[in-house]
Amino acid sequence: MGKKVLIVGGVAGGAGTAARLRRMDENAEIILFERGSYISFANCGLPYYVGGTIKDRSKLLLQTPEDMMARFNIDVRINNEVTRIDREQKEVEVLGEKGYYKESYDVLVLSPGSTPLTPPIPGIDSPNIFSLWTVPDVDKIKAYVDDEKPHTAVVIGGGFIGIEMAENLYDLGIEVSLVEMLDQVMMPFDYDMAQILHENIVAKGVSLELGNGVKSFDYHDGKTKVTLQDGKELMADLVILSIGIRPNGELAKEAGLTVNQRGGIVVDECLRTSDESIYALGDVIQVKHYIDGEETMIPLAGPANRQARILANNICGAQEAYRGSQGSSVAKVFDLTAASTGYNEKALVAKGLEKKKDFDSVITISNSHASYYPAARPMTLKVIFDKEGKILGAQGVGYDGVDKRIDVIATAIRFRGTVDDLKDLELAYAPPYSSAKDPVNMAGFVADNVRSGVMGSISWDDMKNLDPATTQILDVRGAGERKRGKIEGSLHIPIDELRERLGELDKDKEVIIYCAVGIRGYIGTRVLMQNGFRTRNLLGGYIHYRRVVKDYSLNEI
Repeated sequence: MGKKVLIVGGVAGGAGTAARLRRMDENAEIILFERGSYISFANCGLPYYVGGTIKDRSKLLLQTPEDMMARFNIDVRINNEVTRIDREQKEVEVLGEKGYYKESYDVLVLSPGSTPLTPPIPGIDSPNIFSLWTVPDVDKIKAYVDDEKPHTAVVIGGGFIGIEMAENLYDLGIEVSLVEMLDQVMMPFDYDMAQILHENIVAKGVSLELGNGVKSFDYHDGKTKVTLQDGKELMADLVILSIGIRPNGELAKEAGLTVNQRGGIVVDECLRTSDESIYALGDVIQVKHYIDGEETMIPLAGPANRQARILANNICGAQEAYRGSQGSSVAKVFDLTAASTGYNEKALVAKGLEKKKDFDSVITISNSHASYYPAARPMTLKVIFDKEGKILGAQGVGYDGVDKRIDVIATAIRFRGTVDDLKDLELAYAPPYSSAKDPVNMAGFVADNVRSGVMGSISWDDMKNLDPATTQILDVRGAGERKRGKIEGSLHIPIDELRERLGELDKDKEVIIYCAVGIRGYIGTRVLMQNGFRTRNLLGGYIHYRRVVKDYSLNEI
């Protein structure tokens, strides 16, 4: 018999480590402890089972203990909770169905995951309030929905699970309110990009309460009154909590392993803890951000699966390094797709960096495929880069093909790419799938124009700081577009008349140009710059500007 490896926790991290370890070492003794009843299930599919998109519950169970034993010869012990680690004796204490017992190890792997936050809000233990994280959680929610047939629901939290639950309850015909304490949903996105999601959510008839946390819950006769911080009251037959998660680092901390302030386990690049015989992975560990090497925590399934492979290889004698996480993610938000990778502007500012000085960004709005091919629909891309052109992050919101574009940019980031690389990429093209100038290429072109000085640019948030004494705003759209909305105080000269009407502009003032999405504005900047004007183009045009300056938390379109 080879080395004895104990693994605490299943799902992506623990079960993935066990399977890879067996493939690499047929002689190892492998014991997997899971305090619940399920060792490997599709966390990300749980909301879609509630909503009925996934109809067969068994599809959520990726591996059963019996399957794991038969295929990989792994001793799987469900309903067995590891309660203590004795590092000196190299053994763990386990609470099983028959009481406590001890198990020795040569190598210990910690993959305890994370737990949903349940803050001490009065009434949070009401019987119709649920969190969604595990299979038992989804069983309770599904049974409640099927048996009680709720007409109204309040979802607390606008992250991935909160958004997905709001959508799936909406699909069941339930009247949904979505409550988020911050001023936007989906924190991987910047405020301006989140407005596209807000607009879509509100258009579906979902009540969106932003910048408004929960003060209390009051349950009575099957209904819960949700009182918000501003005093507003919402009545709900069903409440879903999706406020956030915390790492399950207590076991490691009690064993004297190094943990960070959030309780996350500190590991080295080979995923070893401060004890050379103990490894850790998944939601519970602190990792380095791939872009700049700073310490962070990024609880995603993709990184956990890759960590499992590396960790198992290292147990078998390799010295592979986990090179960090960059936070690539994607979500279905009703009929939109929202994807991101790397840093957003908020995160960079929080790190002490300054926009325009240390980093910049561009916004492009392109069709998902050739405009002349049926069903072309717009997507908005935001690409963030430093002064040398290195890509720091990207966000995309739209319909078809958003995930593909963010994946391309995420790959460029992985290979230390720049925005110049984006314009040089040769990507697959056919009218049903893309345009000859792919949206990724377009983002690279715009970034190149900004960096090289070919085009001056201005973002939506800088528009409010303009001084009318030194600037003039120019609308180069058509007359019909302008009738449907405009930036107040702007002069109107359609782009095709601009050369003949230059005399209407004041050369002593900077000209801020805008069109619908930025393309005609770019043409206008080139005309004006070559005629001696100082000028900047509004990134994303009027469409993006209108989204941001309108407050969709008011449930109006």
